[in-house]
Amino acid sequence: MQLKETPSGQAISVTHERIKPYIHRTPILTNTYIDQLAGCNIHFKCENFQKVGAFKARGGVNAILSLSEEEVKRGVATHSSGNHAQAVAYAAGIVAAKAYIVMPESATAIKKAAVEDYGGEVITCDSSLEARELTLQRVVEKTGAVFLHPYNDYRVIAGQATCAKELLEDLEMTPDVILTPVGGGGLLSGTALSAHYFSDHTKVIGTEPEGADDAWRSFTTGQLIPQTAPDTIADGLRTSLGEKPFGIIQKHVSDILLVNDKEIVSAMRLVWERMKIIIEPSCAVPVAALLKNRDRFAGQHVAIVFSGGNVDLTNLPFN
Repeated sequence: MQLKETPSGQAISVTHERIKPYIHRTPILTNTYIDQLAGCNIHFKCENFQKVGAFKARGGVNAILSLSEEEVKRGVATHSSGNHAQAVAYAAGIVAAKAYIVMPESATAIKKAAVEDYGGEVITCDSSLEARELTLQRVVEKTGAVFLHPYNDYRVIAGQATCAKELLEDLEMTPDVILTPVGGGGLLSGTALSAHYFSDHTKVIGTEPEGADDAWRSFTTGQLIPQTAPDTIADGLRTSLGEKPFGIIQKHVSDILLVNDKEIVSAMRLVWERMKIIIEPSCAVPVAALLKNRDRFAGQHVAIVFSGGNVDLTNLPFN
């Protein structure tokens, strides 16, 4: 069943119950050193420990569990640089559906391999959004598969919203602000909805690479501006902000902050070294934004969503 409007608080709660058997309730970690460095109290919601290594499992599972029997028989198709691709392949396996995954050539090898390991069929294309969409269209026409958009789908947004719902339930204090990365906008919009419904004191701020700043430009101008030629190490954030997430972001997100690739790599290394956990470049963007804007968050209770930990260990950016 397709959600045709912005998910309500009840819809997010129903979604959470639906997907619980197939996702992890990920841990929330802290780090004294990073707190001192940033000058605030930080709680990290670790979706890098989620199924498929990223928050995307939530939206992918919800979208597929919402399909009719007839749609499941047709199979599913999507385009993604990696994490949504893995999520759809994983979720398709739950209902024994065929999954056709269009991935850009620039996607990391580990993400392509993971999609295949989950049983998905990978179809590669050029790295532009136009190439993704044209290739996907050909796949859908050939196979009859149901297209599951990586973020411009209210079922996906409702799934991503369950991450912040858990965060707010599990924290002993109410956070002043939650920071997330923003690419297509599913996580940021879902987080904003959960904060709005379940913790109206909490502000939500998006964070984005300077080399893929379409969400910031859209947010600033009030008009949806497509991504054209993204150039950033944060491969999961190179896509264009979706229309449905943008509508929610306009209403419920306080701001979007930008960081450069050097700052992203520095933040990624900091987390690896100090927290002893693996995060991918896109996941480090909120940490970089927090450290870049220390004065803005000084003394506050800040929550950060660690979006994913799928890294090509043969191509680390530290050296």
